[in-house]
Amino acid sequence: MAAPSRGPKGTRRDSKPRRKRRIYHRRKVCRFCADASIVISYKDPKSLRYFITERGKIIPRRLSGCCAKHQRTLTHAIKQARTIAFLPYVGSVDLR
Repeated sequence: MAAPSRGPKGTRRDSKPRRKRRIYHRRKVCRFCADASIVISYKDPKSLRYFITERGKIIPRRLSGCCAKHQRTLTHAIKQARTIAFLPYVGSVDLR
């Protein structure tokens, strides 16, 4: 038996085209909108650390899942906490 002939890019001519599987991403929900009891404050560095990378950068909205309003408040609180030295401007520096 002869092998089925191949078309361009190695696809089989006699078979149906393969369908791509759809990937469904779960919609991120702003945790501050979902739970109104959570308050964004510069005085609480433990909760603000979740929104900062280990290098000290503020995590963007698309990664944190916050809405625009709360991301602005969060950024402002982080910057205030940095000024008062509750949070570092830069992550831990490794001197070798």
